[in-house]
Amino acid sequence: MPQNTTKTAISFESGGIRCSADLYLPLQIDGRLPCIVMGHGFSGTKDLGLPAFAERFAADEFAVLAFDYRHFGESDGVPRQVVNVERQREDYHAAIRRARSLGMVDPNRVVVWGTSLAGGHVIAVAADDPEIAAVITQVPMLDAFRGMGSERAPVGILIRMLLAAVYDAVRGQLGLSPYLVPVIGDPGSFAVITEPDARPIMERLAADGSTWRNEFAPRVAFNLPRYEEGTIERVTAPILLCVVEKDQQALPEFAVQVVERANRAEIIQYPVGHFQIYVGDPREKAILDQVEFLKRHLISSS
Repeated sequence: MPQNTTKTAISFESGGIRCSADLYLPLQIDGRLPCIVMGHGFSGTKDLGLPAFAERFAADEFAVLAFDYRHFGESDGVPRQVVNVERQREDYHAAIRRARSLGMVDPNRVVVWGTSLAGGHVIAVAADDPEIAAVITQVPMLDAFRGMGSERAPVGILIRMLLAAVYDAVRGQLGLSPYLVPVIGDPGSFAVITEPDARPIMERLAADGSTWRNEFAPRVAFNLPRYEEGTIERVTAPILLCVVEKDQQALPEFAVQVVERANRAEIIQYPVGHFQIYVGDPREKAILDQVEFLKRHLISSS
């Protein structure tokens, strides 16, 4: 942790289940702060790469509430490792309510920040909450069909994954524990994501005691995100889209096409892949761009 920031464990309820969150704050607080509510992508947890972003935001005098979805990380909820798009968006709304209840937070300056799968969540959440002050959507997966990236698994792997999804869904209906499969794997292996740099980057991010687990319940195949036309037009807050040009997981052209229809949108492209934005120079550039966007809309105009 930078010396000029603090991190405190807090919690909130979503659907009657306790969700775990980390509250990052600047060491010196002068008045109520804008607050960034952060969630991770597919199977991700708040301690998987997000601290690097949250600490920098806090150092620039923003409050940050980074949370784990129900069924993941330090949050409660069984069965574990089950991705549910609708429930995760409910968790965002619950996290926003928690942020607005905090004494040091300006309830009129709450931002939603999401990456990958959560990049789609935050657009849907902001469309339903006109009080959101700004949106940052990073390498977003907006639609699992129209917005799917260029990575394509061999037919045999796809068939195995579909069979696993059916088996897991049946187990869920019977009240049995999930049948879990890998999220990340080496090229050609049985996993959802097998692009060459995914595994080393994720393992690097998870090396510092992360609660992230490289497994998920494949029943999510029957609950994949779909972008509903007209959603982006309902977002009244300014939107920053951080998209990568070499994204093999989420089609950057589709994200740009959608976000360009927003009322107030800014788009920044980076010449890297989906996972590279979480590390090194690409991450630093993205953080600088995001801080500049936030200061311009939430501090200069306040």
